[in-house]
Amino acid sequence: MATAKLSAPASQWAIGGRNPADLRRSTLLPAASPRRVAAAPIRAGSYSDELVQTAKSIASPGRGILAIDESNATCGKRLASIGLDNTEANRQAYRQLLLTTGGLGEYISGAILFEETLYQSTTDGKKFVDCLRHENIMPGIKVDKGLVPLPGSNNESWCQGLDGLASRCAEYYKQGARFAKWRTVVSVPNGPSALAVKEASWGLARYAAIAQDNGLVPIVEPEILLDGDHPIERTLEVAEKVWAEVFFYLAENNVMFEGILLKPSMVTPGAEHKEKASPETIAKFTLTMLKRRVPPAVPGIMIIIFKSKTIVVLSLLSLPVRGQSEVEATLNLNAMNQSPNPWHVSFSYARALQNSVLKTWQGRPENVEAAQKALLVRARANSLAQLGRYSAEGEGEEAKTGMFQKGYTY
Repeated sequence: MATAKLSAPASQWAIGGRNPADLRRSTLLPAASPRRVAAAPIRAGSYSDELVQTAKSIASPGRGILAIDESNATCGKRLASIGLDNTEANRQAYRQLLLTTGGLGEYISGAILFEETLYQSTTDGKKFVDCLRHENIMPGIKVDKGLVPLPGSNNESWCQGLDGLASRCAEYYKQGARFAKWRTVVSVPNGPSALAVKEASWGLARYAAIAQDNGLVPIVEPEILLDGDHPIERTLEVAEKVWAEVFFYLAENNVMFEGILLKPSMVTPGAEHKEKASPETIAKFTLTMLKRRVPPAVPGIMIIIFKSKTIVVLSLLSLPVRGQSEVEATLNLNAMNQSPNPWHVSFSYARALQNSVLKTWQGRPENVEAAQKALLVRARANSLAQLGRYSAEGEGEEAKTGMFQKGYTY
């Protein structure tokens, strides 16, 4: 009779590569120890304690993440919106404006950088990572290599970048980075297919394990895109499916939950849905998903605002607000913090912190101080929201303008 082979050489069902049937015939194997079997290894190398401390620092009360990890191409689009060319000098000037804002560390605990920015310095020669450390802000780094079409799927994508990731993470750690970001996406209108969900979840888990082995706290971000006309109930269904699979593969890869951050999307209706959900409804659905899927061992959840996506960190660092206005993103975060949560629920915002800043700056040196004040206003507003104390009273009209872009790409 033919014998089927296990596809995984290191299967939990095989010992020493032997056929399971051989075990029944062997009298030499010692009795299995239930205690040893139950104690699955959780590996984070020699960095375990540091990873936990980094995650806790980023998930500290009243603080969240400033995301400035846009690719050079995307940063160029933002510069073009104020009439600037996409040059390294202009990108450096804008990022210097952000990273040298005095007092920013009172509201911001971590900053996600693009690779170019991690190695840049101010015009006075001070490294950007040192500017962040001066404000007690943890430097982070985007480590994925972008999205590409996923063959065999329903016109979906997968995130590349695992090749060479270990050596890149080691170099980023030497440069001063202490946490990492890997962004993959899931599309509701396109399914999502089982293939796309599995590919996204497995890729995130492999990245997380590699990052931890090299001293970086991984932000786990399967972004549920906002594109579509589906109701909020459908978003919840997809989000629960995706996060269940993500945590299954994180466990399979021995990722230490206490040393990760989550960056989930807020659970909202599709951007083209006819009915708009209130902050209270979005908070209810988002927290329902998180409570059903996220273990309390995770230190922080960072929410993203929707351009088309959202974020969570281990401790619920920050949720993404892509597509929402600056004020909407802050109101939604505030609603999520009206009652105690098992984790720290905060923000990881890009445009929700930068939109007003960019328009105030306009590329003019004389506007730098005013632009930095605008950054502090938005950072403080989201700090209050993380503490559940925010009010939109007095907010300007510009901050209430939506930021959704259909088919948005980094």
